[in-house]
Amino acid sequence: MPAAAGDVNSTWTLAIRAAADQGRPRRAVALYLSSLRSGRRPCPFALAAVLKSVSRLLLPAAHPLLAAAAASIHAHLLRLGLLAHPYPRAALAHLYARLPDPSRAHSLLDETPPRPPRGRAGAHSFLVSRNSLLASLLRSGDLAAARALFDRMPVRDVVSWNSMVAGLAKAGHLDAAIELFDKMPERNAASWNAVMCGYIAQGDLAQARELFEQMPVRSNVSWITMISGYAKSGDVHAAGELFERMENKKDLYAWNAMIACYAKNGCAREALAVFNRMLKPHVWVMPNEKTFSSVISACSQLGDLRFGLWAESFMGSVGIELDDHLRTALVDLHTKSGRIDRAFDLFRGLGMRDVVSYSAMIVGCGMNGKFNEAVSLFKEMSDAKISPNAVTFVGLLSAYSNAGLMEEARACFASMTEKYKISPSMEHYTIMVDLLGRSGKLDEAYQLIMQMPMKPDASIWGALLLACRLHNNVELGEIVASKCFELEPGESGYYILLGNIYSEANKWEKVKRLRKIMAERGLNKMPGSSWVQAS
Repeated sequence: MPAAAGDVNSTWTLAIRAAADQGRPRRAVALYLSSLRSGRRPCPFALAAVLKSVSRLLLPAAHPLLAAAAASIHAHLLRLGLLAHPYPRAALAHLYARLPDPSRAHSLLDETPPRPPRGRAGAHSFLVSRNSLLASLLRSGDLAAARALFDRMPVRDVVSWNSMVAGLAKAGHLDAAIELFDKMPERNAASWNAVMCGYIAQGDLAQARELFEQMPVRSNVSWITMISGYAKSGDVHAAGELFERMENKKDLYAWNAMIACYAKNGCAREALAVFNRMLKPHVWVMPNEKTFSSVISACSQLGDLRFGLWAESFMGSVGIELDDHLRTALVDLHTKSGRIDRAFDLFRGLGMRDVVSYSAMIVGCGMNGKFNEAVSLFKEMSDAKISPNAVTFVGLLSAYSNAGLMEEARACFASMTEKYKISPSMEHYTIMVDLLGRSGKLDEAYQLIMQMPMKPDASIWGALLLACRLHNNVELGEIVASKCFELEPGESGYYILLGNIYSEANKWEKVKRLRKIMAERGLNKMPGSSWVQAS
């Protein structure tokens, strides 16, 4: 006995919805098209599943076919007379809302006369479609339209409120976000997190922490948000204290946040220590790409090629493929370890080269005396219309400095501010002072330091003191040494450099006085140094 038409339609619908729910969007669309070819009347529930599947197939939102697919299905719904049905209508609105311009979703929801929703499920579909549009308007930055939609919504759930609070906070309208937060009839951890993120974005860590401590229930996201806020501000102590205090079981994202916090703030040993903890048998959390990106960065800072190679091998053993972020981190590690050929192999394998990867490679070439390669990479970068950053110029200036190319270095240093509008940092000034000093242009180097917009540190004065020792300039050497003594009074190396300058000039009385000062200050002479020139 043949199956009734309703039973057949139900079977098709179940199959389509099952494919969509299982994350098989192509299968869901294919089944729907087969049902049409077999002459079955489309079911609104199947259509809703197909719309969700199309949305997943055509990610990201900028996909050129997404708008065309939405318009085509819109016309299909009109022909079938199903546009007013709450389920496909909500799904179509969600699809339109994913477009860069969500105005079509707005007009669909405002203009299409809906059928009265039946029961909770129908009402829920309307709320979901409104929330989807609200989120889309906030993503596109149209706060006015988002707020107007929010105010018109006859029913709002915690998702509606959270979207609006988070959108206002993210846009910098923290007062308005807090005002809405205070009016919320129901809050969850995401509500508190949204306001906390707003405080962190404004740099107000004290208010963010106060709100964090007031939270009735904290999710892992709450802890990670606060840890990441401290990491961004450079307060690794506060981040570490929170990490150790976490009430919930630490998940991968928490471990990643703490490892990244240490790695990005120059605490490389601490980053590797946390990584080792997460791999302990009684803890064991499987690392992912983000974990290894931070770990390899820490290895680069320490110059620990051995651990970095072990991490690279570990990634392969657990099936983690090298994405562009990991390749760039490995480029940095290998260049700093002098393995330029391996670094170039990794660099050439990048799917998309950006300013970070180019800069890492240029710095590596500059450090390892590969002048031609550094300049060639910079030209390649410029031809690709990729603007350099401050790190790029550290590499270029290092390359010119190692090659002893004074005029080229001067032109490069000047172009930073004049052409690329990049303010030189202490590191750029130090490279220039070192090059000028080694080239015998001590007065020019001294004047460059005096003209710096920031206060000179010991490293830049130390570079000039070395140059004074190289060229036996007693007068300038005394001035520069006094700056070094002031900044790092416990560092005996500066006294030894000045002593060598004195001994080279046969100023033995000054050598004697300097030794006496060192003895009074409890400074020992460095092993292997001599203040007497061998004959």
